[in-house]
Amino acid sequence: MPQKSLQLRAFAMLGLVMLCWAGNSIIGRAVRFDIPPVQLAFGRWLLALLVLLPFAWQTLWQERHAIRENWRWIVLLGLTGIAAFNTLLYAGLRYTTATNALLLQSAVPALVLVMDRVFFGMRAPWLQIVGVIFSVIGVVVIVFEGDPAAALRLHLGAGDLWVLASVLVWSLYTVSLRRKPAIAPINLVACTFAVGVIALAPFAFWEWSNGAIVHWKWSTLGAYFYVAVISSVMAYFIYNWAASVAGPARAGQAITLLPIFGAILSALLLGEQLYFYHFVGMASILAGIVLGAFAHRQSVRTKVPLVQDK
Repeated sequence: MPQKSLQLRAFAMLGLVMLCWAGNSIIGRAVRFDIPPVQLAFGRWLLALLVLLPFAWQTLWQERHAIRENWRWIVLLGLTGIAAFNTLLYAGLRYTTATNALLLQSAVPALVLVMDRVFFGMRAPWLQIVGVIFSVIGVVVIVFEGDPAAALRLHLGAGDLWVLASVLVWSLYTVSLRRKPAIAPINLVACTFAVGVIALAPFAFWEWSNGAIVHWKWSTLGAYFYVAVISSVMAYFIYNWAASVAGPARAGQAITLLPIFGAILSALLLGEQLYFYHFVGMASILAGIVLGAFAHRQSVRTKVPLVQDK
């Protein structure tokens, strides 16, 4: 497939992933009183792993030596992107506002650029940096409803610290995909899901033993199905592939699409109204993503080793 078409497909797939994860945030918020955060995360990854294993067990056995040799990177990816990220996010959403959470998550693109530079020595082109700035400005416009004075009323509490921690570990997961082992994608996803399940099991048990239980009903079953199959199995396959094609920085920048999809889904599903500032913010976010795409094309033309996979 031509490189240009491959890049376009990667960006389209990142958009699909963000749509799935926007739905994940809505569901996580909706069931916060019915499913404790660690049990939601643990059940999510356990169910996702059970869905994958029938399809992966043969290739897992065939690549067992490569998996054993690369276990450190697999554990790192499993602990950051699987065990820690959503657990911290679910915990934070119980104690903070959606406004604060969205603002903190908008820091992902900048953090990915910094971590890419610190850990892998990758220097981002100036056009991509400008694109990240545009996207972050767009998120801020949406979060503060176009009112700069609202920034002065921002308050960071304990829940915001949980969300900030989730942002940090997701950024680390994204840049660590540069060193993902050369094994079948289904094996990588299954192994990282298994790491997440093992890591979360004792915390889920502790949470349950202290009286935090799941209130089982059809809505909680539906929530587990969505977060396990749609937001986990499908979305992580696509995200890992797209990050390997588009590069960690552009994959991280796609996170800024979340407030766009969140606003659209809220309007469609919850009847919330879209205002002028929503469209201004969306335009700024999309402009930043387009600038990031142009930065990649420019780096390919000049053959300069900028932010791209090695």
